[in-house]
Amino acid sequence: MIRFITTRLANGLLVLATVSLLAFGLFNFIGDPVNNLAGENATAEEKAALRENLGLDQPLPLQYLRFVGRAVQGEFGVSYRNLEPVAEVIAARLPATLELAGLAAVLALAVGIPMGVYSGIRPRSVGARTLQVASLVGISVPSFVVGILLILVFSVGLGWLPAFGRDELVRVGGWSTGLLSRSGWASLLMPAVTLALFQLTLFMRLTRTQMMEVMRSEYIKFARARGLRERSIHFKHALRNTLIPIITVAGLQIGAMIAFSIITETVFQWPGLGLLIIQAITFSDVPVIAAYLLLIALLFVLINTVVDLLYFAVDPRLRTTR
Repeated sequence: MIRFITTRLANGLLVLATVSLLAFGLFNFIGDPVNNLAGENATAEEKAALRENLGLDQPLPLQYLRFVGRAVQGEFGVSYRNLEPVAEVIAARLPATLELAGLAAVLALAVGIPMGVYSGIRPRSVGARTLQVASLVGISVPSFVVGILLILVFSVGLGWLPAFGRDELVRVGGWSTGLLSRSGWASLLMPAVTLALFQLTLFMRLTRTQMMEVMRSEYIKFARARGLRERSIHFKHALRNTLIPIITVAGLQIGAMIAFSIITETVFQWPGLGLLIIQAITFSDVPVIAAYLLLIALLFVLINTVVDLLYFAVDPRLRTTR
């Protein structure tokens, strides 16, 4: 197990090194930070002094090593747009995105997997066929259309939920959360449903397909021949053997929800990383873009490592053949 984790972490470090090289390329080949920071009215001497202070007059390999050294310490310079340290800008926006993606993942898994199990066990029932049609709609409609429809119905029409923004926040240590206030939950509900809908239908269809395949297998027929209860067959034997592909897809999709919640956050003006990266790209805020790339790469490395460890917990064959 220790060797397995060490190998995964080594692969993750290789991925982070590759992404850091890409992020460093953004610093050097997309615009000149000196012109952005000094302004149009700065003299040549002022620009030269600023370039020396930033270390941009040094050779590229040395600049890259300094960039990696600062990145390990969480330092990415100053945001061109906010004129604040990038680490502080990211830290201020990260809780909103993690709460949004976390609630969306819980909704998608808690609703999608049971629906998929039901559809896989009774594929010819009216309920299963209805869910199948609904899943086609959910997987086909773009998320921004879903968000706009929810705003029209629940904000404009009924006036039950706020249309945009993140409402009342409660600060717990260094974390600002809306999960401890009623208005915070109200503002979080529609963006979470919008972000979860596609993932929910994906999990449902995947679970349904895997359950239908497992229910036709020989060991399920043998379990029935032994007289085991249907509930035990469905959830102890069949569902457990469908979990590995579900865990694989769930890990990738949870990472994608964190990394690519851009459309949902833009529709609801949710102050998270998605909206931040859109603003950073618009203003060519390269330090923020570079920090975002490294953060997302780190999140994917951690999520994939956790997924690989879950394989050992779910499938005893992996523990015996490790």
